[in-house]
Amino acid sequence: MVCVIFALTTVNQLGFHRDFTHKGLYSFNALLFGLAFGMFYQTNLAFLLWLMVGCIITIVLSIILSAWLSKYNLPVLSIPFIITYWLVILATGTDNTTGLLPKDGLLPNQFSSLGSQHLFSTSAQGNSIFYFADLFFRALSAIIFQNNVIVGLIIAIGIFIHSRISFSLLLIGFFTACCFHKITGMYPDDVSYYHLGANFMMVSAAIGGFFLIPSLRSYLWAIISIPASFLLVNALTKLLGIYNLPVFSLPFCLITISLLYFFTLRITANKLQLTPIQHYSPEKNLYQYTNNVKRLDNLKYLPLNLPFMGEWTVSQGYNGDITHKDDWANALDFVITDEEQKTFEYPGTRPEHFYCFNKPVLACADGVVETVADNIEDNTIGQINTLQNWGNTVVIKHADDLYSKVSHLKKNSIKVKPGDVVKQGDQLALCGNSGRSPEPHLHFQLQLTPYIGSKTLKYPFADYTGHNLGAPDKYFAYSIPEEGMVISPVEINILLKQAFAFEPGYYGVIETPDGRKETWEVYKDAYNGRYLYSKQTGAVAYFVNNGYEFYFTAFYGDEKSLLYLFYLAAYRINFSSTYPGVSDNYPLPANKFGLWLHDIVAPFCQFVKHTYLNQYQINRDEISIAANAQYCFLNKCNSIMEAEIRIANNKLKTFSVKMNNQITEATWDSANN
Repeated sequence: MVCVIFALTTVNQLGFHRDFTHKGLYSFNALLFGLAFGMFYQTNLAFLLWLMVGCIITIVLSIILSAWLSKYNLPVLSIPFIITYWLVILATGTDNTTGLLPKDGLLPNQFSSLGSQHLFSTSAQGNSIFYFADLFFRALSAIIFQNNVIVGLIIAIGIFIHSRISFSLLLIGFFTACCFHKITGMYPDDVSYYHLGANFMMVSAAIGGFFLIPSLRSYLWAIISIPASFLLVNALTKLLGIYNLPVFSLPFCLITISLLYFFTLRITANKLQLTPIQHYSPEKNLYQYTNNVKRLDNLKYLPLNLPFMGEWTVSQGYNGDITHKDDWANALDFVITDEEQKTFEYPGTRPEHFYCFNKPVLACADGVVETVADNIEDNTIGQINTLQNWGNTVVIKHADDLYSKVSHLKKNSIKVKPGDVVKQGDQLALCGNSGRSPEPHLHFQLQLTPYIGSKTLKYPFADYTGHNLGAPDKYFAYSIPEEGMVISPVEINILLKQAFAFEPGYYGVIETPDGRKETWEVYKDAYNGRYLYSKQTGAVAYFVNNGYEFYFTAFYGDEKSLLYLFYLAAYRINFSSTYPGVSDNYPLPANKFGLWLHDIVAPFCQFVKHTYLNQYQINRDEISIAANAQYCFLNKCNSIMEAEIRIANNKLKTFSVKMNNQITEATWDSANN
């Protein structure tokens, strides 16, 4: 306690990062130092003096090493504690010049061998379940420099309550180490309780479920890390024994940091995924990741809109049978058809007879015009120009290594020139029949380079509506339309869009009839992520508004906050006028008692869902959004939340949430209006 309080006071007074302080990143090594110091040395004046000195050194090393390793997205783990304690041991030496007195004759370099005389006994007792239970709990207690079954039992209960995944990985690490040692007999005198807990079991928990998203592959790597830990423990024990230094948890630190750095060097993560955002709970890491990897996949794309107005038909899709092959396979051709699926009106002998000819072609996103070709004649119907394959073309740069190209445009219809800045929806030209085009159509593709004729790039449109012949219309988000589909841009409900137009600086006051009151303000973080912040509770809700829909991406803080209720009620709001409603999935809650069994198997199979569904109705200038949340076990679903959001005069007015048989109603007063 003295070391932790001293560490927290020091870093706060010196002005270090408060978030790191709150997470314990600057104090847990000081905690380890205090535990070990109190375990091995008697309390006297020299003890108190060196305790403070050791705490200071540990704090300095924690901050320096954290800053250095964070450049590579690596953790510092317990390295500062190990280095500091080595300094104390080396300074004390055999002549005891520091005034420190060993407690009960037990030295730090002797603790690592504690309990080894009974490990892996060949007796009947040594093969019993009680023996291994005793060994398991003693190994856990050794993590905090103890050798006590009760202490280990308390730690085990605490870990199980905090994380079932971590507890299962501790068991896996324990039995893997036992089996490996039984087979190899690597240590003649047997490995100690301490190494079993602080190295083998800890590396299993760290690799299997904390720094990696828990999965079958992460569990396999947890098992693989055990033999490597054996080698390091054995080798470092002999090497450090020259200077009478204990190994402590150094093998755990080296194996964990080395593997994490090894994984960061991969080009693609595949199914073995490093934890992108650390929530300090394997369950929460897993549930947040598996939920977000699906619903937030669109964030890796620049939003691209359809390059036209009205309904068009995909006449040739990706990997089309006519011209979309090989390096040019990821392209789309568009035409306009009538009720009989014809692309022209009788007689269809001239370009003007085709419905798409002379129709506006639009910029799919903001950008800068890179290349223009505008002097190629439009073809007579049935003829093609293979010498100038692409015809009249406009190439626009939207981002580094991302260009859009529209081709077969009408001669002299292009309204832009290289260097012009265009906005999404600006007219570029008119649809024509130039180049390799037997009849008028629009060719669209994405590419990595600015050149006409570049290889195509697979890339989705952000939002559109569409249907196949004879099927009803559907809403599509970040999808690539299939050949034969009739698609059109999404019609936006302006009232709904304006109500959720939360820009930085926006703030509102939310009140309930019973006197609860919160002030919310919109901020932007260093990565341009926008979030609502409740000044009274400190709760934070991150969100995205891409012009087509509003949706929350994460919530942090007090779940009793009104902001949390709004996060549940407005989890995803689609602005489409045609399809007034949307469905989604919440991340499963971590550490919920009813999900403990599910937590254990979740890295391999998830059979529980937390779903969200809403529908809205429009009545003149008012919109009512009804939302519902359900827990689904296999195919059986139970409603757990009902909510309603009311919008009037382009503003959020009220919302109500019914959960656990309790109804919370709140009024919304936007101080910006």
